Amino acid sequence: MPSFRTRFKGKAVRFSRFDICRLLVGTCGRFGGRRGRLHVLDLYATRRGDVVNEVAAFDTVYGVSDCCWSESHQSLAVSALTDGTVKLWDVSLPPVLNPVSYFCEHYDDACSVDWNPVSDCFLSASLDSQIKLWTLDRSNSSYTFQRHSDSVYSVAWNATDPHVFASASGDRTACLWDVRDNRCFIVIHDEKTRQLVSCGWNTYNQFHLATASGSSIHVWDIRTTRSPLVDFSGHDDTVCRIRFSPHQPSMLLSCSVDNTVRMWDWREEASIARYDLHTDRVYGIDMSVHIEGLIASAGWDNLVHIWRDRPATATLSRSP
Repeated sequence: MPSFRTRFKGKAVRFSRFDICRLLVGTCGRFGGRRGRLHVLDLYATRRGDVVNEVAAFDTVYGVSDCCWSESHQSLAVSALTDGTVKLWDVSLPPVLNPVSYFCEHYDDACSVDWNPVSDCFLSASLDSQIKLWTLDRSNSSYTFQRHSDSVYSVAWNATDPHVFASASGDRTACLWDVRDNRCFIVIHDEKTRQLVSCGWNTYNQFHLATASGSSIHVWDIRTTRSPLVDFSGHDDTVCRIRFSPHQPSMLLSCSVDNTVRMWDWREEASIARYDLHTDRVYGIDMSVHIEGLIASAGWDNLVHIWRDRPATATLSRSP
């Protein structure tokens, strides 16, 4: 199982849509979010097994909270920083020419970014309770979405309806938005939770949305939001991020402050794999769209792990 050690604490990891074995990793300092680095990593095979190679690294004065690749440009990526800025990078250019653009409208930590699956635009969310829509041809935001009354920790475009996105907030709500008229058309109230910290769409069903709060994961049908389709807990501490599988519609990946990554069959509300690879909290996870079962994680132990999933009910632990 290949691993890569980062200088700072891992916060986010994303596989490229264009390059089969390329990853983007965002890191930040442990206290206060000062200093960070954006890594570009390649995974390649050798006779002795898979190896991770760093092909580029970009230092930031403030920590990277989240990052994602462009869905339409092979070398472009965007990051959310703890000073509230959002930065656009061209990883094919040297560090001295990066970032190629930056956006400075949030007045508190930027927590989440997500690129639209079909258009040259992306979202950012912040502790300032605002969500902003950005395009590549202008330095100011195209629109600011305001409805949440507390920090917005996560935004995610619908994988099959590119006009719709979801947001998850500390005000215990997930909001669904339509950028065609810039309105919030559904509010999901989750009164049993403290705050919603992550959200994600099912790649195979435009009506299925997952949210995470505390140690619980909920999957909703947005057509009937009075109660979730499933409500299950398996982590021993706060869930940090969730991802639906791009290959299996019933599979869901999660990571947590309990130092683990877990795979679920959400329809059965069953844990099918537990990965004890990190020695500190895990904030970043992703699954490759090119290679089924290829998973990456980034944790506060300064490690990025890349591995293939295991059969049902398997447990994978770090090497002694």
